[in-house]
Formats: sequence, structure tokens, C-alpha cells
Amino acid sequence: MERDNHSRVSEFILLGLSCQPEQERRMFFVFLIMYLITVMGNIFIILAIRTDSRLHTPMYFFLINLSLVDICFTSTTIPKMLINYISGRKVIFYISCMAQVFFFCWFGGLDSIVLASMAYDRYMAICAPLHYSMIMTPRVCVLLVAISWFWPCFNSLIHTIMLTKLSFCGHTEIPHFFCDINVVIRLACSNTFINDMLIYTLGALISIIPFIGILVSYVNIFVAVLKIPSAQGKWKVFSNCGSHLTVVCLFYGTIIGVYFNPNSTHTAQKDTASAVMYTVVTPMMNPFIYSLRNKDMKGALKMLLSRKPSQSL
Repeated sequence: MERDNHSRVSEFILLGLSCQPEQERRMFFVFLIMYLITVMGNIFIILAIRTDSRLHTPMYFFLINLSLVDICFTSTTIPKMLINYISGRKVIFYISCMAQVFFFCWFGGLDSIVLASMAYDRYMAICAPLHYSMIMTPRVCVLLVAISWFWPCFNSLIHTIMLTKLSFCGHTEIPHFFCDINVVIRLACSNTFINDMLIYTLGALISIIPFIGILVSYVNIFVAVLKIPSAQGKWKVFSNCGSHLTVVCLFYGTIIGVYFNPNSTHTAQKDTASAVMYTVVTPMMNPFIYSLRNKDMKGALKMLLSRKPSQSL
């Protein structure tokens, strides 16, 4: 069987969210504001945790990493879209597109595993409080974060390498605002069976398995909460876990809908709307979710903004 000839396209066209100049101008300001809120909000979360010694615990250590990942995740796609709106050109070079795929898959997978690590931390704190300090040591936390950073990187590298082996026969218009791997694969004129299988197999390892881990953790937490006799105690536990559960539902709900449904169910409008949710809305909401529902974070943020020295307990 003759091997497909590789057609090395030099650039792709990102069609974006709209083809009407007036709408694009409005979208530019909307997404610019959302991006700035995302970056500044997550930076404030990181600084507040770093400057308040009371928050130097495993839960907030993972939250720092989640905030850092959210900044990187959003910065992979939104600045390029904003530049395209300003310049009026919707071109992205081939190598830039491949780089965007790599970093998008990396930070997306990283987000998934950090969320799973946070769920495991809550499980240990609630279901095994007497052993918590012995199990969730700084060494274990650093190990979990190291796995979170390196495992998705390896996964993303495989996806990107296999994507570069595809041939593109002239059709280079991407009906999206960034180089989403699913959309780019559908533009290829060569056989994409291996690429599709990698999304389902490696995607399961990087997304579904952490998601199952989160579900198992919270099922056990729910069972433990039911055994608490006082209503106030139950509410306190649910309040502490509610922020994390909200973020998990927002993130995984859209990810699973886009990447783990049959191709026949995909439409450009549906995929783009879902992508806006998990690339822009969720990272922007995280600082609000974790700060507004957490008294310790509120106190740390007030202390940071008023520039008062942190008080150690």
C-alpha cells in the first residue's frame, strides 16, 4: 500500500467565533476583559496563598498549581484570538498551530490531574483525618504535582507528533478560534484512524481516569458526611467541598461533551461554544468560586489587598 504524501501546509485560517467585523469588535473587548480577569484573579489567588502562612497546607498548595495552570491554559488560545481580531488577519502558521495543540493538550490534561489531586486531598482530610498529616506530607504533594505536570506533557507530545504525520490537501480553514486537535484532525486528507484512537485511549488515561478518581473520592466523602450527626458539621464539609465540585462539573462537563462523543454528533457551533466554556469561562470563574465560598481565602485576599503582614498561628 502506497504511503500518503505529506502536504506541508504553511498556515491555517482560524475562522473564529464570527465572520462579521462588528461582532468581532465586540467580542474582542469581551474576551479581553475575560482574559484580564482570569489572569489577575488567579495571580491574586497565588499571591494570597503565598503571603498567608495559614494557607500553607496541601489543599492550597494544589490550588496554587490550579491557578497557575488556568493562566497558562487560557494564555494558549485567547491572546492569539485577540491578535487576530486586532490585525484583521486570521492566519496561524503551521508550526504555531502545532505548538498550540501541544500546549493546549498539556495544560488541559494538567488541569484534569490537579483537580483529581485536590479531590484526593479532600478525601484524606475528611475520611481519614487521623492519618492525614502522615499521608499528605510535603513530599507526597510535590510528587503528585510533578506527576500532574509531566504525565500530560508526554501525552501531549504523542498527540502532536502523530498530528504532524497527517497530510493536508489544501483545505486549511479551521472553524474554531484556536487549533483544537479534533478540528485539525478532521481537516486531514490522510487516514486519521490512529489519531482518533489516541484521543480515545490516551484521552481516557488523562481525563476519564482522574474523573473516576474524583467520583470515587466524593462518593466516599458523601458517605462519611452522612455519618456526621450534626447538621452544622455536614454543612461545613459540603461548603468546603462545594467549590471544588463546582469547578469539576464545569470543566469535565464540557470536555467530555467535546472529546468523547462520536464525530457524527459534533457541529462547529456546539464545539466552539463548549470550548469557550472550558478555555475561558471556567478559568475565569475559578478565582471567584474558590474565594467567595472560602472564608480563609477571603481573609487572605483582604490581607493582601490591604498589604497587612501575615499573622502566623
